[in-house]
Amino acid sequence: MNILVTGAKGFLGKNLIARINAMETGTVLPFDIDDTLDKLKEYILKADFIFHLAGINRPKEQFEYYEGNAELTETIVKIIEEKSNKIPIAFSSTMQVGNGSDYAKSKEMAEKTLIEYAARTDAKVFIYRFPGIFGKWSKPDYNTVVATYCHNIAHGLPIDIRDPDYTLTLCYVDDVVDVLLQTMNQQETLEIEPLYQITLGELASQINTFASEDFKLGISDFSDIFTKKLYATYLSFLPENNITYPLTMHKDERGSFTEFLHLPRHGQVSVNVTKPGITKGNHWHDTKCEKFLVVSGHGVVKLRKLNSADVLEYNVSDDNLEVVNIPPGYTHNFTNLGDKDMVTLIWVNEVFDKLHPDTFFEKVDE
Repeated sequence: MNILVTGAKGFLGKNLIARINAMETGTVLPFDIDDTLDKLKEYILKADFIFHLAGINRPKEQFEYYEGNAELTETIVKIIEEKSNKIPIAFSSTMQVGNGSDYAKSKEMAEKTLIEYAARTDAKVFIYRFPGIFGKWSKPDYNTVVATYCHNIAHGLPIDIRDPDYTLTLCYVDDVVDVLLQTMNQQETLEIEPLYQITLGELASQINTFASEDFKLGISDFSDIFTKKLYATYLSFLPENNITYPLTMHKDERGSFTEFLHLPRHGQVSVNVTKPGITKGNHWHDTKCEKFLVVSGHGVVKLRKLNSADVLEYNVSDDNLEVVNIPPGYTHNFTNLGDKDMVTLIWVNEVFDKLHPDTFFEKVDE
């Protein structure tokens, strides 16, 4: 299938084309504002389906709204009909239709052109009035306020919150792409879902949280799907020279211990490096539970239930990744038996609390 995508270099166009190419859905015929009319004619002759995503929403002059939205749509329809053809078209319109702005009027004119084209030719036309779309590859000060806030906060720039209580309606670009591709396959207009509502104040607060120093060890509650998508969008705006960040390594002659993630609802993840021949641990917990996973090197994990003389031993190595559960009430340690550093990932079911460490010294081997 040959798929013509107008607005190919735009935010939605780039995301749609990337998915089509990745899934090998068809051959993309990309058209954008700097392409010629001859190229548009050539592509329309080849096209089996058209995603008409091109549009102008922040021009320098008002006439550009009508030129880039209404007139381009008229041109596409005219070329199709000149060739006595009919091609299904999915059109990217806006929820702003009806608000009286030039942008909304130009999109409504384009919609009318497509509806009339469908009536004349019996071609399939799918009109989507999108709310604000957010996600990777969006442009600050152009696509949505989400892009502007993510870009500015990621680059340490100020943001303008004109009305903190103003509520936005948003949809995520990957969800929009899913709907568009389903439209092409099912030949029917589908609901855009899910939609999200958030105030400008809440939006700014959430993105600022992602950027805060305290958040570097933290992770939001991604069971809230909007937070998951907003965080992915924020990360896509990080400057390439600021993608990494250092962790605090607590080093001594035995090796090192480094906290990696703090998950308030799900505990803590750390990286423990143990030098050859070194034993670490020899303590127990009342309630705290741990999981040990050796990912480099080899050694032994020992456990002994309090008030028992029986010592349990578990050989661990990177040759056979195996998790050792550390139940509460068992004193435990681990020893590096190799000739190189042993690296252990440790999960604990709570973030370390200095005031209540729940850690009590007792040797495993009496």
